[in-house]
Amino acid sequence: MQFGIFTVGDVTTDPTNGRTPSEHERIKAMVTIAQKVEEVGLDVFATGEHHNPPFVPSSPTTMLGYVAARTDRLILSTSTTLITTNDPVKIAEDFAMLQHLADGRVDLMMGRGNTGPVYPWFGKDIRQGIPLAVENYALLHKLWREDTVDWAGKFRTPLQSFTSTPRPLDGVPPFVWHGSIRSPEIAEQAAYYGDGFFANNIFWPKEHFKKLIELYRERFAYYGHGTPEQAIVGLGGQVFMRKNSQDAVREFRPYFDNAPVYGHGPSLEDFTEQTPLTVGSPQEVIDKTLAFRETFGDYQRQLFLMDHAGLPLRTVLEQLDLLGEEVVPVLRREFAKGRPADVPDGPTHQSLLARRDTKEVDV
Repeated sequence: MQFGIFTVGDVTTDPTNGRTPSEHERIKAMVTIAQKVEEVGLDVFATGEHHNPPFVPSSPTTMLGYVAARTDRLILSTSTTLITTNDPVKIAEDFAMLQHLADGRVDLMMGRGNTGPVYPWFGKDIRQGIPLAVENYALLHKLWREDTVDWAGKFRTPLQSFTSTPRPLDGVPPFVWHGSIRSPEIAEQAAYYGDGFFANNIFWPKEHFKKLIELYRERFAYYGHGTPEQAIVGLGGQVFMRKNSQDAVREFRPYFDNAPVYGHGPSLEDFTEQTPLTVGSPQEVIDKTLAFRETFGDYQRQLFLMDHAGLPLRTVLEQLDLLGEEVVPVLRREFAKGRPADVPDGPTHQSLLARRDTKEVDV
């Protein structure tokens, strides 16, 4: 079981003092957070990709390459790589380069994003979002697995005898997750390729994400990749902790009430009851997170959103201390109990390499 942080990289005014960090401060804070993630014993740091204010992470591989040089074992990932508006050739080359620089500590999550205007900015049509995601990933998958590619599709110029460089490290492409909030077509795509499926698991009730994950598991088995229980599932989650619940609620409420996404909507109490958001003590975070397995089955990766809505860096680092010291050790132990032996662990470069070598021996 892998645990980590995913960030959207928003620049948001702190509602308690009216201060807005600069873009420079926010970018450097994200790097500090990534280093703290490794320091407290977590496994994964993932950054989003956005091309509009108030977000700053427009170039995930640049940031992750910088983080790679400052960490030793952290898996570097994305919480969205825009498969719709990025050229698959550029994705193939950028992430293969990052894979070499980070000695394999790299995977990525494909997604369509949630910002409509990004499509025309990159010369694409939002009405073609799903077909773009399907075709572009088919090309990316091919680019990483074939040394010489001939390609013709609907959305880009053809390729003739093209080789993307560098080639993936050890001949093993980075592991790919397909992230979705609402699209069954993306769950189907993940299942078809035998890739991972990541459910955002932030804003909507668990029943919504359960349907997507069950579809993915069923289709994963249909395509012959293993049993439904062996499908590779990741979940998001959102927490704010203090030693006791009352302090957590009191401190987080102004951030919740003014957050760009859900501020000025449901009350904090209603939102925590209806969604995976947990605001309370470390034990409450443990209890609610462990309950995810009852709903979704055994899964491989749990990422938490913790650095948003204007929370100051100091507070985020305190949250990470609590997560690393009091929450994740318990979650690792409890999730391991009763976990079937044939349920795979979270993917790493080493595990993908071992699986590739095993298949070659079997052949």
